Amino acid sequence: MSKVKIPRKSVSLDMTAMCDMAFLLLTFFILTAKFKPDDPVVVDTPASISDIKLPDANIMTISIDRQDKIYFGIDGQFDREKMLEFVAGKYKVGFTPEEIKQFSLLSSFGVPVGNMRQLLATKDKSKIQQPGIPCDSVNNELTDWIAYARYANPKLRITIKGDVNSSYRVVGQVIKTLQDQNINKFNLITDLKAVPKTL
Repeated sequence: MSKVKIPRKSVSLDMTAMCDMAFLLLTFFILTAKFKPDDPVVVDTPASISDIKLPDANIMTISIDRQDKIYFGIDGQFDREKMLEFVAGKYKVGFTPEEIKQFSLLSSFGVPVGNMRQLLATKDKSKIQQPGIPCDSVNNELTDWIAYARYANPKLRITIKGDVNSSYRVVGQVIKTLQDQNINKFNLITDLKAVPKTL
């Protein structure tokens, strides 16, 4: 006797709901993503085995590039505006509302207060040479930026992001500037390297 063959029916799945779900998820991730703003300088950080992660908000970053130029930045547009108003009051510089708005969009900067208007007037900020924030015994503007940033947001966590080729003298000067304000707790930003294997 021969076997009875059952006719096969084609299975059809409606993928409309799956496509809708994929596009909804994609839209959600695009709209909620936080893009990292461009830094005015590239810093090649040294490697370490520390795996402490920095929080996403309330960060003050002091960057030192390979030419020993110092850059400064905090997150939060409102905090940047308040900080600039404090600095403008001390240095007697009148910034227009448009310049304050431009400053609030900067992630970090590396110019003396006297050159700030020139930086803010430039459309393409990447084309301007930033000489770095003065931080020496004669002219230490970094002290004022740190103090007024902490007035604007007392919850700021301080981080130092130094290039692997920057000099220890400049990093030491930045740490001394922090210690002069009784700030002894700060983080050093490094790249993670593999933990050495124990024997």
